[in-house]
Amino acid sequence: MAELREVQITEEKPLLPGQTPEVAKTHSVETPYGSVTFTVYGTPKPKRPAILTYHDVGLNYKSCFQPLFQFADMQEIIQNFVRVHVDAPGMEEGAPVFPLGYQYPSLDQLADMIPCILQYLNFSTIIGIGVGAGAYVLSRYALTGLTSSISEMILGHLFSQEELSGNSELIQKYRNIIAHAPNLDNIELYWNSYNNRRDLNFVRGGDTTLKCPVMLVVGDQAPHEDAVVECNSKLDPTQTSFLKMADSGGQPQLTQPGKLTEAFKYFLQGMGYMASSCMTRLSRSRTASLTSAASIDGNRSRSRTLSQSSESGTLSSGPPGHTMEVSC
Repeated sequence: MAELREVQITEEKPLLPGQTPEVAKTHSVETPYGSVTFTVYGTPKPKRPAILTYHDVGLNYKSCFQPLFQFADMQEIIQNFVRVHVDAPGMEEGAPVFPLGYQYPSLDQLADMIPCILQYLNFSTIIGIGVGAGAYVLSRYALTGLTSSISEMILGHLFSQEELSGNSELIQKYRNIIAHAPNLDNIELYWNSYNNRRDLNFVRGGDTTLKCPVMLVVGDQAPHEDAVVECNSKLDPTQTSFLKMADSGGQPQLTQPGKLTEAFKYFLQGMGYMASSCMTRLSRSRTASLTSAASIDGNRSRSRTLSQSSESGTLSSGPPGHTMEVSC
């Protein structure tokens, strides 16, 4: 029979001069291996990971980490990071005694609970601090983190941080689709191939460039906006149409289908297709704007504008090569 030992809980120290008490928010989430409780201090800082702690056997987050995080020299650090203190199941203050025969999660299963915490908080990266058993749990999470949090990594690829933080219905929908995909292992293989891709090495005016008409589209809040802008700078401007879409994130085909449809129609007409297609609001707005510019710049600009046929009301265009910022 295991020997029972009394564990002395360190008393909370008084606040340091000039130190204000932090608001702690305690949460519980359900995981495949039961409920887990964690306490959050501070507010998320843009582009910074959260500090996540996991305590040792016989302790909880307060008895294990409070002396460290109340230490004077630690204050400079904690002011710059949000902290998440995880209590192993049944170790939080006031936890009820588990019923007889309860099967406690293995350390591997405790590690598999961490992605549920991060998903609940919408955190994508952490700095882990573990002691003893907690260090093992965090190490196991680090070894399997790619598989466990593959859905969050892909969401960070598909959508901007602003979109993810907003947690709109669209984000919730796609988080659920990816997290519960029956072929998640296959998705991970595709993801790994993407991350091992080679550079296309486009050179404007060189042999390695696209010689066909190209339409590049990117949302103004997309996570890879800079990469698309750089790609545009390396392509032939006479063959490339570049569209930066306002009020759109990483997936404009989902958030702005109307604007993207109109832009694609214009692109097709520039290639000589669908000449009789009716204009929509975006084209009419764009036509009026560019025609007005043409009246100022003269014939030099006319070949780069859209024009509306006075007889049929159809849309025609010159060759690709336009840069458009759509805000309508």
